[in-house]
Amino acid sequence: MTDTGSRPATAERILIAGASGDTGHELLSVLRPTDLTVRATTRSYANVDTLERLGADEVIVADFFESADAVAAVEDCDIVYCALGTPPSLRHTIGGKLVDRTGVINLVTAAMGATASYFVLESAIGVGSSKAGLSLPARLLIRGSLRAKRDAETALRRSGLAYTIIRPGKLTTGPPTNDPVVGEGGNSVSGSIPRADVAQLMAAAPFTDEAAGRTLEVVSRSGLAETSRNTVDIDWELDRLNGPETTERDHTHR
Repeated sequence: MTDTGSRPATAERILIAGASGDTGHELLSVLRPTDLTVRATTRSYANVDTLERLGADEVIVADFFESADAVAAVEDCDIVYCALGTPPSLRHTIGGKLVDRTGVINLVTAAMGATASYFVLESAIGVGSSKAGLSLPARLLIRGSLRAKRDAETALRRSGLAYTIIRPGKLTTGPPTNDPVVGEGGNSVSGSIPRADVAQLMAAAPFTDEAAGRTLEVVSRSGLAETSRNTVDIDWELDRLNGPETTERDHTHR
């Protein structure tokens, strides 16, 4: 367990929890070219071959409602990327037993007792202090999952782990815009953002000093729904996501 203001000095194996979801797929795409060993999790054996084709070096079938599965998933991992979420259902409204709360908290707890040095959590605009960034009808429709994500964020902040919490706006498909607008403090930005952009920011966060210990709202510039406030400039370490050959070549030509 490390200080919340630290970033990992070295990283060899990383975990993508929720890798079979759309954001998880994008994380695999971003992290595949790196020299990191990528472990991916899924709830279904039917997804194992797909995740391996997408670039996972290791695939674990895990149910994060079971704390033992969370412990097995994080074993020997240096960084945890958490993209767990509840599939579309009535539970988004009524709440109850949601992986957004119970699963994430089990994963945080497991990381605290393991070798993980950094935890990146995908949350959502609309959670906690960022509720102004989501319309009232939308908040009512997914109020159960917003409460669950709020509890998961709180657990991570209190864990003592180094972390970054990314709160994206409405998630869309398509290529990355490479032009995110990042806010902080809750009432900052609203709108939409491609999952590909979110995956890039999540992947870079553990290697970006300025992202440590922060909760950040993100949308794409083209997806802004209203005037942004409380924006922050972060120099994301995106070069760290290049493969070792690309990184060496880039430094040689500077």
